[in-house]
Amino acid sequence: MSFKLKDNLNSKYFEAANALTSKKARHRIVAYVESYDDIYFWRTVLSEFENDKRYFEVMLPSKINLTRGKKSVLMNFLEGEPLGKDMIACVDADYDYLIQGRTHQSKRVLESPYVFHTYVYAIENYQCYAPSLHNVCVSVTLNDHRIFDFRGYFQAFSEVLFPLFVWSIMVYRNGNYPKFSISDFNRIADPGGFNVQNPERSIANVKRKVHTKINDLQRQFPEAKEEYLVTKDDLKALGVTPQTTYLYIQGHHLFDTVVSPILSKVCNLLRQERQNEIYHATAHKTQKRNEMSCYENSLQDIKVMLKKNTGYMMSEQFRRLQEDIRGYLDQT
Repeated sequence: MSFKLKDNLNSKYFEAANALTSKKARHRIVAYVESYDDIYFWRTVLSEFENDKRYFEVMLPSKINLTRGKKSVLMNFLEGEPLGKDMIACVDADYDYLIQGRTHQSKRVLESPYVFHTYVYAIENYQCYAPSLHNVCVSVTLNDHRIFDFRGYFQAFSEVLFPLFVWSIMVYRNGNYPKFSISDFNRIADPGGFNVQNPERSIANVKRKVHTKINDLQRQFPEAKEEYLVTKDDLKALGVTPQTTYLYIQGHHLFDTVVSPILSKVCNLLRQERQNEIYHATAHKTQKRNEMSCYENSLQDIKVMLKKNTGYMMSEQFRRLQEDIRGYLDQT
């Protein structure tokens, strides 16, 4: 039996395996995910729905040839048998959610009862959920002093990007994306030169680049005004607001180029603040040295803490994902 054929039979295989187990045994549902990082995220999502009747096993699409990624996860549904009630696919939404069925893959992701997507671009966007970023700083530095308004910054960042983001979705919907790719958008959505004491400068830098690109796109597509306005209204209906645009841009770009550098600078200041407190405390040198050593040994890595961040669970987008899984379980 070829590997591809074996994959196509997975759904029926898992159904048959569940049928052969004891009636008292918990029902197993296999959840295929895109990559190693996705395993922890989807395990966190699905754990809430486990009970004495069922459990989920989260795994990569192949243990044979180590293929990963969204296309590999969806292969069973796109090319073979439907996934089935005992085998589901859990994937990043990417642009598939926002382009609303304009491509074959988008149509399948949105229509299958056994494919679940993040509603935001990717799991990294959840990990960078702005209202939770102060807690990430606390976990990294063990300093709870709020020296930066993450919620306000990413609201302003999103409002500046939103008009250009509408253009990005529009050209991906109508097939003109080679003229304005996600990579092009990411270059503009790079704050660059961020300063904790003067974050407005980085917002102004992005705003300048957005304005320049929109003028360029309007020259390329002079008849696009009506299509732009329709796309804008569609996005708002799908949950994209000018204040939350950052949740829908490419996840790796947001994580690596925007959020991590900002967190690094904020956390450095928080570390210095805590170290200064220890240094200036009324205590003898040995006690200060021991306290400083204890503190520095307790510090955590920023990216590790971001990947473990679960503050996104309070977001509206995450609640929609939970509702989808709940509906699937109610049906099956």
